[in-house]
Amino acid sequence: MVSIAVNKDSDEQLTAGLRAEDSARLLQALEFVRTPYAGRVVPTGQDALAFSRGVVACLASLKSDVDTRIAGLLFELPFLDEKAATQIDTHFGKEIADMVAGIRQLMRLHETAFGQTDPIKNKSTAAGQIETLRKMTLAMATDMRVVLVRLTSRLTTLRYFADLKIENETSLRYARESFELYAPLANRLGIWQLKWELEDLSFRFVDPAAYKSIAKMLEERRVERENFVGAAITRLKGEMAAGGIRAEVFGRPKHIYSIWSKMQGKSLDFSRLHDVRAFRVVVDDIKTCYAVLGIVHNIWTPIPEEFDDYIARPKSNGYQSLHTVVVADDGRTLEVQIRTQDMHHFAEYGVAAHWRYKEGSGNTPNQKYDEKIAWLRQLLAWKSEMVDVVVGQDDTEKQWVQQIKAATLNDRIYVMTPQARVIELPVGATPIDFAYHLHSDIGHRCRGAKINGVMVPLNTALKNGQTVEVIVAKGEAAATGAAGPSRDWLTDGYTASPRTRSKIRAWFNAVEEAETLAQGRALLEKTLQREGKTSVNLEELAHKLGFEKLDELLLSVGKDRLSLRLVEQALHADDPHRPAPPNPDAAVLPRKSRASSVTQGAKSGVLVLGTEGLMTQMARCCKPAPPDPIVGFITRGKGISIHRASCKNFAQMQSRAPERIIQTAWGDQGSDTVYPVDVFVLASDRQGLLRDISDIFLREKINVIGVSTQSSKGQAHMSFTGEISSTAQLQRALTVIREVNGVLEANRQ
Repeated sequence: MVSIAVNKDSDEQLTAGLRAEDSARLLQALEFVRTPYAGRVVPTGQDALAFSRGVVACLASLKSDVDTRIAGLLFELPFLDEKAATQIDTHFGKEIADMVAGIRQLMRLHETAFGQTDPIKNKSTAAGQIETLRKMTLAMATDMRVVLVRLTSRLTTLRYFADLKIENETSLRYARESFELYAPLANRLGIWQLKWELEDLSFRFVDPAAYKSIAKMLEERRVERENFVGAAITRLKGEMAAGGIRAEVFGRPKHIYSIWSKMQGKSLDFSRLHDVRAFRVVVDDIKTCYAVLGIVHNIWTPIPEEFDDYIARPKSNGYQSLHTVVVADDGRTLEVQIRTQDMHHFAEYGVAAHWRYKEGSGNTPNQKYDEKIAWLRQLLAWKSEMVDVVVGQDDTEKQWVQQIKAATLNDRIYVMTPQARVIELPVGATPIDFAYHLHSDIGHRCRGAKINGVMVPLNTALKNGQTVEVIVAKGEAAATGAAGPSRDWLTDGYTASPRTRSKIRAWFNAVEEAETLAQGRALLEKTLQREGKTSVNLEELAHKLGFEKLDELLLSVGKDRLSLRLVEQALHADDPHRPAPPNPDAAVLPRKSRASSVTQGAKSGVLVLGTEGLMTQMARCCKPAPPDPIVGFITRGKGISIHRASCKNFAQMQSRAPERIIQTAWGDQGSDTVYPVDVFVLASDRQGLLRDISDIFLREKINVIGVSTQSSKGQAHMSFTGEISSTAQLQRALTVIREVNGVLEANRQ
């Protein structure tokens, strides 16, 4: 097990890597906490000062800045004194005070939330909730250094339990939390030193039998293994020296949990693990890597299937190295890893180790989230690569601090239910979004909300870490379905989630459809009573009228899409004593025409042979209107019938009686004269379609005097007769109608 060494008696270890003035600040903070921490213990039972020093030692090994180390010293103070936050701000500045507040907030949330997501107690929901907790941890940290302090504080606690061999419910709970939450966080941030030790220490408490078994096997063979690896290293060094190759060769550390994971994942016995006896070779460049590989394979016999060239083909996480397993003269296997200095640092600090690779592919991909995690790893790696800061590098460190403070995952928020279940929502989410996330029914019945126990308006924006309680309608209102969302919730400020707004709209659509069905049924039943047909099978009636289901008929009647005259005709279709029903296409709903319409005797404005005053009438077959090209046909007793030049009926009449054709043209029309025209619209049937099209005619000031609609197989066939002053007016209306949602075709007939 790799461990970050801690010498509790050495202040130099706490200040390692700091400038003189920063070291003085840290030591000042150390003196500041000596008195309040004296004789005090943290909740785990460890001495408060020893605990804080341990945290700072871990932070120093990660080459953290002085402010982070000071925050690591101070964050236990709020346990001891309510005025501690004010004291920290006064003595150390707002930035450190904010970091301490952030650390305390994360601690409280984790203590509250993790009890409900224990992987042993709640296996069915634990995985998703723990993943949400990990995201919440990163999203809530307005300064990413807060997460570093939280990780090192947990490692310090586990070391304390391990050193004193404390095995109880507390140590087990802390180990489970670390296994599920903190080790994966360290993995995601690429802090391998913390990740490995958190896993090994947690494994020690979660599965002590397996831990001790592997530790015992490692210890029993340690001397034999070390002698074998030492002899192999000596031999390889000699061969490389003879070839003029400069390299570092050292044994590779064994992590108990990683050994156990490999045994479980590959169903291998301990004796069959190749990497128990292993070492690494670190060289200057890639060319030398392959030269060393040739020497290794020349000394020992390679196992071909165990060779991996991650230099030529890096892993998806960016990891590069040569891996080979060879067989020594005595038959024992030996793993050798060969890499450059850059590759070694890249791997050891975990900057390239993509957390999805280590944790499996069960999580839903989130490119934006992954990119932010990668950026955080790069920032942490940049800091770890910096040598001891000297005069002239102040700007570099300040730049790093500013960037890591800004590198937060702030596109989502994380709040909790009263039962400490963590809920992930978009930024700007309100209690209404929260309610609909829990369940659509809870959202529909939401009537109020409490945040941290205080009543708030429903359009209040939620913040990270808040506990939200929804107050729902109960009793008779809920039982009868009277409780439901408000249309105001669809306005700005009440919801941030498109998913929420979609559910609200769906509710209103369902209510409107139910009302329309009820209205259609009432109208249909009244018609049946009036016609004396109350015993008619409604399903058969629907089929007779061209509908697949009864509900489709009721909706059409309720929306006034189907004339009840057609229902009457269908009811008596088999009655021999009733006249045959007219063509359904002619079933229009007449409206009163304007007095200035040519159909009501208004002046048509048509000139015949250059004269006015002759009796003319507009042909009903083509309904001409200015400025359509027109011609006249002399009728018997009814004057001159005016047709559009393109009229098919006129073409037939011209072929039969060409002598009765007369030339006509438009003259001066009255200022308010209108002409009837027919318009056909084909559209996908939906609620509100007729209303939308009628609104367009209204805006264009076209008086509709006739409407005929039929719906079949999801399509609406609609015919309108409107009064226009010119075809330009009609073309404007048709252009707009074609843009209506669902309209497939709109033309003048």
